[in-house]
Amino acid sequence: MSAPPRPAAVAQDPPHRRRVLVRGVVQGVGFRPYVYGLATELALVGHVTNTPEGVVAEVEGSVAAVARFCDRLAVQAPPLARVESVDHQELPAAGGEAFTILASRGGGPVRTLVSPDTATCADCLAELADPADRRHRHPFVNCTHCGPRFTIVTGVPYDRANTTMAAFPMCPDCAREYADPTDRRFHAQPVACPSCGPRLRLIVPGDAGRAERTSGTAPIAEARAMLARGAILAVKGLGGYHLACDATNAGAVSLLRRRKARGDKPFAVMARAASDVEHLVRLGPEERRLLEGPVRPVVLLRRRPDPAYPEGAPRPAEAVAPGSPDLGVMLPYTPVHHLLLGLPGDPDGPRLLVMTSGNVSGEPIVTDDDEALERLAHLADGWLTHDRPIHVPCDDSVVRVCDAEPLVLRRSRGYAPLPLTLPLPVRPALATGGDLKNAFCLGEGRQAWLSAHIGDMDDLATQGAFERAVEQLESITGVRPLKLACDRHPGYRSARWADRNAAGRTVVRVQHHHAHIAAAMAEHGLDGTRPVIGVAFDGTGHGDDGAVWGGEFLLADYAGFTRLGHLAYVPLPGGDTAVRRPYRMALAQLRAAGLDWSGDLPCTAACPPDELRLLQRQLERDLNCVPTSSMGRLFDAVSSLAGICHRAGYEAQAAVELEAAALEAPAGDTTAYAFALGDGEPVRADSAPVIRAIVRDLREGHTAATVAARFHRGVAGLVHALCRRARERHGLDTVALTGGVFANTLLSSACAAALREDGFTVLRHRLVPPGDGGLALGQLMAAARTTPDD
Repeated sequence: MSAPPRPAAVAQDPPHRRRVLVRGVVQGVGFRPYVYGLATELALVGHVTNTPEGVVAEVEGSVAAVARFCDRLAVQAPPLARVESVDHQELPAAGGEAFTILASRGGGPVRTLVSPDTATCADCLAELADPADRRHRHPFVNCTHCGPRFTIVTGVPYDRANTTMAAFPMCPDCAREYADPTDRRFHAQPVACPSCGPRLRLIVPGDAGRAERTSGTAPIAEARAMLARGAILAVKGLGGYHLACDATNAGAVSLLRRRKARGDKPFAVMARAASDVEHLVRLGPEERRLLEGPVRPVVLLRRRPDPAYPEGAPRPAEAVAPGSPDLGVMLPYTPVHHLLLGLPGDPDGPRLLVMTSGNVSGEPIVTDDDEALERLAHLADGWLTHDRPIHVPCDDSVVRVCDAEPLVLRRSRGYAPLPLTLPLPVRPALATGGDLKNAFCLGEGRQAWLSAHIGDMDDLATQGAFERAVEQLESITGVRPLKLACDRHPGYRSARWADRNAAGRTVVRVQHHHAHIAAAMAEHGLDGTRPVIGVAFDGTGHGDDGAVWGGEFLLADYAGFTRLGHLAYVPLPGGDTAVRRPYRMALAQLRAAGLDWSGDLPCTAACPPDELRLLQRQLERDLNCVPTSSMGRLFDAVSSLAGICHRAGYEAQAAVELEAAALEAPAGDTTAYAFALGDGEPVRADSAPVIRAIVRDLREGHTAATVAARFHRGVAGLVHALCRRARERHGLDTVALTGGVFANTLLSSACAAALREDGFTVLRHRLVPPGDGGLALGQLMAAARTTPDD
């Protein structure tokens, strides 16, 4: 497409030509038409094209016009663009009569970035609801400002031929829009309409096999009716299948929970609008911005203690999120979601939908259609699917707000594969992350790419998904790792993968909690020339002494760490069995504190008599009792000791319910339990006084909520006390709070407030998860500093 002939130049200066290379998220976001419009406005000639390096433009005209073009190029970029760098090169004048958009060029090193998938924009939603528009009710309406990107990319540069839309020839109308630089669908690679597809279908098992309904709007209408009748549907989304049901139907929610063997793990819900949940949760400005923005993650919103239900307001079933202080909420981010929840004028249907990952518990999200029909057959009553393939699995992101700032708990759809800027350059490397909530990280130069959420690596299907994701992210980033980094745990599957795939490359093992602290440092742009006080609290991490660490105070930079302090060791009786049965940790803590297992204590009553006798012998003989300093396990123990949670059906359930209980404590109580601190370094923080105080409070009739709140204040006090001691001894005043325990916003907020009031600089996660989903970023940085000459 060419611009009209350039008007005769008014200026007398000789023509000036410049080559401009723009790197970043600049393909598939309307950048070329933006460049075309800007060049045309400034009466410049030349051309623009996509290349594996980025967008390349050559512009020629007056010196002033070329300078204005370069000044405005990054500042006024399209909304989904993310300009990382702009490089200029002077060229000899070549003349020309117009500015043109050239076909993309392949070959050469990959240096451009792919945009994340983005929620349907307002313009497309207006077309979806407009009976006069040719895309009325089309389930795949999108444009250059919204729709699928990362999950459909098969190669770069980002053109339709390199996406899963390659199999859908454009109809004449779509082709005309695609070729028109003035249209918002110019080079929108997933452009689609009812004539050219993709197409939706509903598959419902019947007496004669699977019945399919594919015509017009029938699949959506019948799917809504099935949901209203209490059915469970497998719904194909951007990055995989969801399992959906009416969140207000107690029977449907309980059935889904039983079919998926989910225990009490909370479900997320999808609402049509924020107004449909504001009677249920506290919704501040930052929460609303996250809910309604282009990313559309699951936002964990603090539940109102006594919600009122205005007439007609949806009431989620109790089984949606039992025992959780939060309700996970997201708003629709695809046209299919909007249609399922209903457009204005549609018949009544469910206003809140449970939307949970379409997978068997512990396995990665299902993306393949045939696999969905097979693997989800015992979970779903029907499949709302379509014929556009998903190339890259991408689960929903999960975010909560802490002190008016976002805290990413799972970084996936809407964020991946956007890079993070590193404070120091690194040689090409791959960090494999951990085994829980796995996400890996590629890095080169000053950029790092965290993968989308992979899952727990104890499943073969997840390990296969990990390998495919590594291959895909390497292909679209062009990073060819010269070094691998992994956790020091000898049994981690992610570490074993690094060993198997080293192929002569260096493998660097990074201590778990050091990696957590390095991730926080990198996120905040610290160059590592000055150590920080790192507070790393989580459930488990392999310690250098063979113990299970997790309540750590480290003096750390990227190159290494010194252990300043830790929770005093207590036995972990039975390893993972103690994680699943928090009463075991409570009993171990009681024994360590010199207290009897009295029958009046909830944790003793929760333990079956035979197991109680076996556990006593196990602890006496130190059989299968690895010592642990884990703060996560201490939270488990207190939760059971207070009678809140004795058996954990999902990760951190006991801690989540302990936080929920603390929120219900009387406002006037300011008592905090106190840990006993030893001398010297590393400082041992003994929890025995805390355990004894809890037992005393319980016997005096204090509620579980009071105990939970006093415990949270006690842990915050411990953090403050040990950080003050570290400052006095080492002259440091920057503290990094990291590890999965700091997903607890009550604890995180209390720690940060006390430290800041005392003059500390506090680093908390915003861009990467505090838990193991952010571990790989820290591994990458630590490996770069510990072996700088490789």
